[in-house]
Amino acid sequence: MAGGAQQDRIVGGPAVLAERMAAALPSGSVRLAAPVDAIVQEACGVRVRAGDEAHRADAAVVALAPALAGRIRYDPPLPALRDGLTQRMPMGSAFKVHALYPEPFWRADGRSGVATTDTGPLTETVDNSLPGLAGGVLTAFSYGAQARALRRLSVGQRRDALCDALAALFGAAAARPDDLVEYDWSADPWTRGCFCGILPPGSWCDYGPQLRAPVGRLHWAGTETATRWSGYLEGAVTAGERAAAEVLARF
Repeated sequence: MAGGAQQDRIVGGPAVLAERMAAALPSGSVRLAAPVDAIVQEACGVRVRAGDEAHRADAAVVALAPALAGRIRYDPPLPALRDGLTQRMPMGSAFKVHALYPEPFWRADGRSGVATTDTGPLTETVDNSLPGLAGGVLTAFSYGAQARALRRLSVGQRRDALCDALAALFGAAAARPDDLVEYDWSADPWTRGCFCGILPPGSWCDYGPQLRAPVGRLHWAGTETATRWSGYLEGAVTAGERAAAEVLARF
C-alpha cells in the first residue's frame, strides 16, 4: 500500500542495512556471537559483559524487546516499574511460511494473493513474489491460538494443514508448492515471538511510561519503543535514532 509501512522492499533483504552500517564502522566495533548477559552501571560509565568479554562505554542502548531485555542481569537492579514492564510485555505469537510455486498462478485468476481469514490455521497471506524473477511466492502468517495449534502438529501434519489452508484460499494449485519454508519466531531464542512485545489491558497506564524512560546511563530502543510504526522495521530504525539522540545530548 502506498505510504504504508510495507510499501518498499530492500534489494538483498533487510540485513543489507545492518551489514552496510557495520561496514562503515571502525574495524572491531561489531562483535558477533557475543550475547550480552550483564550490564553494570558505574559512576563514570557502563560495563557490558558478554561471557568472558567486557566492554566499557559512557552509556548503553538496549535495543531488545522488553521481554528479552529483562533476561539481562543489571547492577544495580532495574527499578521496580521498569522490571515490571519486562514481566508484563510478552512477545506476540507468530508462525511464518513461504510457499514457493513455479509461477504466481493466482494472478492469472485475477487474485492479488492477499487474504485474511479467521478460520485458521492461517491468518493472512501476501504475494511475496520477487520482482523480475521467475516463480511465485505466497507468504502466509499464523497468529495467536492458530499459531500455537500449528506448533503442536508434527512436521508432516503441519505441512498438510498449511497446504490445505492455501488450497482453500487460492484453489487446488496452491496445495502443490515446490517447497514450503516455515519459520517459528517463538522458537527463536533471540526473538521468542513476533512481531513485537505487547502490553495487555491494564498495563499501559501502570507500566507504559517506563517503555522509553532512560534508567541512569541505560537507554531503550527497539521497535516496541517507536512512536510510529511500532512492530515494523521503520519503527526499529526511528527508535534507534531517538535513543542515539538521547545519548548524544547527554554525553
